[in-house]
Amino acid sequence: MTELSEFLRSRRARLSPEDVGLTPHGGRRRVPGLRREELAQLAGVSVAYYTRLEQGRGQNVSSSVLDAIADALGLSRAERDHLNHLVRPSRARKAGARPQRVRPAVQQLIDSMDNVPAYVVGRRLDVIAWNRMACALLGDYAAAPAHQRNMAWQIFLDPASRELYVEWERKAADIVAFLRLDAGRYPDDPQLAALVGELSVKSQEFRELWATHDVQDKGFGVKRIHHPVVGPLTLAYETLVLPSDAGQQLITYHAEPGSTSAESLRLLASWTLGATDSRTDAARPTA
Repeated sequence: MTELSEFLRSRRARLSPEDVGLTPHGGRRRVPGLRREELAQLAGVSVAYYTRLEQGRGQNVSSSVLDAIADALGLSRAERDHLNHLVRPSRARKAGARPQRVRPAVQQLIDSMDNVPAYVVGRRLDVIAWNRMACALLGDYAAAPAHQRNMAWQIFLDPASRELYVEWERKAADIVAFLRLDAGRYPDDPQLAALVGELSVKSQEFRELWATHDVQDKGFGVKRIHHPVVGPLTLAYETLVLPSDAGQQLITYHAEPGSTSAESLRLLASWTLGATDSRTDAARPTA
């Protein structure tokens, strides 16, 4: 079964006829969620047409039909993007194995953020640049082997992450949803396939989350962290897309001014001043 088939089936399984205003057909339902014929009815296409698409035989499907199917399934923006990537693989898939480089100006920018943890994430959630505050808050990326400088690896295979993130289960689900979105964008990336394989073998929690086919793009929100040096922190995070650097996003953390977390973040900044500068070389390629 193709990735497209599994994704569409997982989205159908989330919905019941009652959810979308349909009267359930008689008889026992063998599978959860909407049947193919019910989804086809909602989208205004024939059952045969939708079945071909779900079986991976709909390469010539029109944008209007894809939009209708996405509307019928109630897909989010990230899910719509993922569906389009699966149906029409773009040139981006060929870029998956290229070395990732951070522009010197971007590294200089995050290094200038003295009290703001900041790092750059590339394809497959590789952490490809960071400042000293990011290392102080989240772990010393410079000291880690290259393949461990990865958000998914850190969450599922580094035991310290379970102590660091107060809401670890939510963080883990988000990370898998981010990674699944990248898998749709870069289906031919051998390093992404190797990462998914390693996590699947070593983490049952990853396997279970990966099987849900949930997708999500990084955005903004609040994270609660329990830091081993300064204690509990409630920090807002922002994700900034670097439009000239394909697949790269800058992530920053900050505390509400005047809060206990802001004071703790200042203490953490002071604590790191005497530490060795562990930032990445600005133009160093990362696997």
